[in-house]
Amino acid sequence: MDKFVIRGGNPLLGTIRVSGAKNAALPAMAAALLTDEPVILENVPQVRDIETTRKLLASMGAEVELGYGRAQHRTTLCCSRIAAPEASYELVKTMRASTLVLGPLLARCGTARISLPGGCAIGSRPIDLHINGLERLGANITQDHGYVEASARRLKGAEIIFDKITVTGTEDLLMAATLAEGETVMQNCAREPEVADLANLLNKMGALIEGAGTATIRVRGVEKLHGARHRIIPDRIEAATFIIAGALTGGDLNVTGCEPRHLGAVLQKLSEAGVKTACSEDSVRVMGDNPLVAADVVTEEYPGFPTDMQAQYMALATQANGTSIITENIFENRFMHALEMVRMGANIKIEGRRAVVRGKSPLSATAVLASDLRASASLVLAALVADGESIIDRVYHIDRGYEHIEEKLRGVGAQIRRIGEILPKKATAPAVRA
Repeated sequence: MDKFVIRGGNPLLGTIRVSGAKNAALPAMAAALLTDEPVILENVPQVRDIETTRKLLASMGAEVELGYGRAQHRTTLCCSRIAAPEASYELVKTMRASTLVLGPLLARCGTARISLPGGCAIGSRPIDLHINGLERLGANITQDHGYVEASARRLKGAEIIFDKITVTGTEDLLMAATLAEGETVMQNCAREPEVADLANLLNKMGALIEGAGTATIRVRGVEKLHGARHRIIPDRIEAATFIIAGALTGGDLNVTGCEPRHLGAVLQKLSEAGVKTACSEDSVRVMGDNPLVAADVVTEEYPGFPTDMQAQYMALATQANGTSIITENIFENRFMHALEMVRMGANIKIEGRRAVVRGKSPLSATAVLASDLRASASLVLAALVADGESIIDRVYHIDRGYEHIEEKLRGVGAQIRRIGEILPKKATAPAVRA
C-alpha cells in the first residue's frame, strides 16, 4: 500500500497541466455499449477508475485499448459483441459509477444484471433514481441476491422528473433514452459539464439530444447509434485543487489545459478568500501573495460550489485569518478528513452538516490516513504547508481520480515522493544437513 511523504514549506512555482475529467470519461466509456462500432476517446486520464471500467467492460466481452504517452491518452472501445450484459459485485464494489452501465446495457441488449454498489440498497441511495427512471421507460426491474435485474423488449419514451438532482442518474437515463422508442423528457436534471460532455458524444454517435447542461433534457430515440471520436473535457476538480495548492503555498502557479468557465463558483469563492487569479482561454494563473481571509462555503449542485472541492477548501480555510463555516449539503459523512487535519494542528469543529474552521492555524507534520478520493487531495494540500515531513497513507484513493499527482506537484517545486509499503522479510528456515 503506497504512501506519500511530503515536506511542507515550498511555494509552488511554474506551470502545471490538467488531465481529462475522470467523471466525464467514465460515462463516455459506458456509452460505447450503445453501439457495435468503435468509439474513440481522447484526453482520457490515466487513473485507477478508468482501469476499473476497462475491466468491467472487458468482462462483458468489449474490446478496450488504453493508450497513453504518444497515444495522447486515447482509448478505443469496441462493443460489437456483448457476451454477458452483467456487472459483478467484485468490480462494482470498488466504484459506484459502475452502475452507469445499467441504462446502456438495457437499451442495447434488452436485459441487464448489475450488482448494487457496496453498502447500497434500493431506496436509500441515489441508485433508486436510476431504477425509477428506467421503470418509467418501461423496464421490468427486480432485485435478487444483491443484484438489480432489468429487462425490456424495447424502452419507450416517457416524462421523467427526478425527485433529487443526480449526476449519474441523469447520465444513465440519458444513455438509455437514446435508443428508446419515441421522445423522452427529463426534468430536474443535473447540469454539470460532464453531463453536457456525454450528450455531445452521444449526438456524435447519432443520438438526438437537446438541452443537456440545463434542467430539462429532451431525447428523441433512434433505432441505432454508430461509432464516433470525442475528446474528453478537462478535469475541473483537478484544476481547482491545483489552484488552491498555489494559493495555499503562496506560490505563482499557472494551471493550464483547463476550462475556466467550469470553475466559476470556485474562483468566486477564492476571490472572497483573498486569492488573486487571472484567467485566459484555457488556463488560470493563481498568485498567492495576498493574505487569506475567512469565507463561508455551502456546497450545492452545479453551478454551485462543488462538494468535490469541499475538503480542499477546508485545507485553505485552516490558513485563512478568521472563522470559515463550511456547510455540506450534498453528501453525509463527508468531513472525515477534518479529523486528520485536526491531528495536524487545525482548529475545526464539526456540527452536523457544518464544519467551523478557525484560522490561521500553524500545521505540523504527522502521519495521516486518507479516507476517500477528495479527502486524500485535501491532506496533500495541508501537508504542503505543514512544518516538517508528513506521511499520507492509503493514497490508492487519490490514484482513483488524480493522474500522477505527485509528479505534477514535484514539477512545480513540491517536496513529495511516493513510497511503497515495506513488508517484513520472511524468516528463512535453517538448512537441514543430511
